[in-house]
Amino acid sequence: MGNQLLKGKKGIITGALDENSIAWKVAVRAHEEGAQFILTNAPVALRMGALNELAAQTGSEVVGADATSAEDLNALYDKAAEKFGKIDFILHSIGMSPNVRKGKEYTDLNYDWLVKTLDISAISFHKMMQLAYQRDLMNEWGSILGLSYIAAQRTFPKYSDMTEAKALLESYARTFGYYFGRKCKVRVNTISQSPTPTTAGSGVAGFDAMLEFAEKMSPLGNATADDCANLCIAMFSDLTRRVTMQNLMSDGGFSSMGVSPEVLDAFAGGR
Repeated sequence: MGNQLLKGKKGIITGALDENSIAWKVAVRAHEEGAQFILTNAPVALRMGALNELAAQTGSEVVGADATSAEDLNALYDKAAEKFGKIDFILHSIGMSPNVRKGKEYTDLNYDWLVKTLDISAISFHKMMQLAYQRDLMNEWGSILGLSYIAAQRTFPKYSDMTEAKALLESYARTFGYYFGRKCKVRVNTISQSPTPTTAGSGVAGFDAMLEFAEKMSPLGNATADDCANLCIAMFSDLTRRVTMQNLMSDGGFSSMGVSPEVLDAFAGGR
């Protein structure tokens, strides 16, 4: 049982794929804390069937929507408005790069695929916010979150063009955070999470090594998907009403480190 931090709150959670997904864990925690929400993902993801299990577990409704499509998003928001009236939170947990999936080096990107990466992984965040803003869908003091990664600020070569997508995602949060704050006191933030063994994250080349390196670098160890879900719940709650336009680091201290003795030991052969 939770503490009912989200009692009475209603929202939309995107991107849950399976029980390893951060969005899946956010949904479970949001339900525990008393929230009601619609689960949504792209039609291709819905065909996997797992999202229906999460819907049954959380008493939620599944609405398929391609977040790059204004038509699909309007239909999703129509359903949310019909079901809830206005909503209190949105989680954007969407990311995919054809260049990464197909092993294209950063120095040899397919630009058509790059456009698709940006559209799916970042511009969809702007589309979701723009339509919610234009439709006046958000309640006052609501909260909108996007999930990011430190590659938006630092170079991780194997992360390829997702680097630019995450940087753009964070920029959208800062800029739209101003407009949403002025209009209806809604805050917009991103959470930069440790490398996490989700279905999507594990597809990055060298992921296991990145995971081990981050673990050795982080004083508290890597933040887990459950840790990220707990931070999302805090950001959806009224406890963080005046936190906005921020990129919050959920990384066990990784982002403040230069080097750790554990990493030095590994290079010195003490691994």
